[in-house]
Amino acid sequence: AAALIGCPLAEAAEAEGYSRYLEEAEKSSENSLHVVYINTSLKTKALAQHQVPTITCTSSNVVQTILQSSSQLEGDLSVFYGPDAYMGANIAEMLARLAQMTDEEVQKVHPKHDASSIKNLLSRFRYYGDGICVVHDMFGAEVADTIERCYSDAYLTAHFEVPGEMFGLALRASHRGGRGVIGSTQNILDFILSKVQESVSHDLSSERLQFVLGTESGMITSVVNSVQDLLRQAGSPVEVEIVFPVNSSAVVTGVQDAAPAMPSGLNVVPGVAQGEGCGMEGGCASCPYMKMNSLDSLLGVLDMLRGGGKDSDAVLQQLEPRKYSETVGGKTFAEVGTVPILHMRHFQKNKELSGELVADILTRGRGN
Repeated sequence: AAALIGCPLAEAAEAEGYSRYLEEAEKSSENSLHVVYINTSLKTKALAQHQVPTITCTSSNVVQTILQSSSQLEGDLSVFYGPDAYMGANIAEMLARLAQMTDEEVQKVHPKHDASSIKNLLSRFRYYGDGICVVHDMFGAEVADTIERCYSDAYLTAHFEVPGEMFGLALRASHRGGRGVIGSTQNILDFILSKVQESVSHDLSSERLQFVLGTESGMITSVVNSVQDLLRQAGSPVEVEIVFPVNSSAVVTGVQDAAPAMPSGLNVVPGVAQGEGCGMEGGCASCPYMKMNSLDSLLGVLDMLRGGGKDSDAVLQQLEPRKYSETVGGKTFAEVGTVPILHMRHFQKNKELSGELVADILTRGRGN
């Protein structure tokens, strides 16, 4: 297609400011590692790897990636995370809280760390401050205030990418008798199912559980389906309510300021401010970029192919993804940009950094 489908968060890592951010690590005489969110372009990964030893991460493995890398380099490592500013700030807050815990509590999170090593890591942790996910940006101060006032007894969940107010609520709840969780969408789903299973196992027939869902709206269906399956299989009468908070500016009320008169005394029906229940002002917090990859879009491509007849190949050529022709350090973006991904795959399989990545860090840093 002529128009490229983008993402503001991914594009933030392609800005000149991001390259300048990595220059601190590139020019440093210290051992440095760049941990970059997987939802960035191959171009970003290639240029970053050329500047600084780089490993990709997901929201579910970012914390362990950072903890293990610091441990494996025996604390002699500066970590540069990007491009998501909220996730970076939330990781910093989580490390600050860990640093205040006992060594035994810290070692439940990572066995090779203690409070002292976490303090050292925190002092050498950096994050990029100018990248945000437009969807998670919707879970700001107003939503957090509403949750505190109206859902004080609910379980709180928050994705690593939400603003600090929502993240802080869920983080504090997680330390208050397991009343909350922070992490990836899978972490959130597992937490909800574990709490529901706990109530089912205890045969609490009058139990009514409330969960505040602080992440993208696409997760609602999987949560509801999973909870319903669990309750049906157990034949349990336990009630579960999934609360999805929205910003008030995204809700149309019955009375609108400066609104034109409606015919025949009709009033505006209260509801969401934009179509399909999704408003960029904070409606259902639905990612417009991910929603471009839908079943309807796929069927549309198939219809185009059927309509193209013998020229179907020509139709497909119009839809080819962007291909990079640029090189860095004499190698293609594909050659260099896949290196951080392979480093992450090694970490996921072996729970430690690869020898190749450690050698790269030491060669480019003070270990040389």
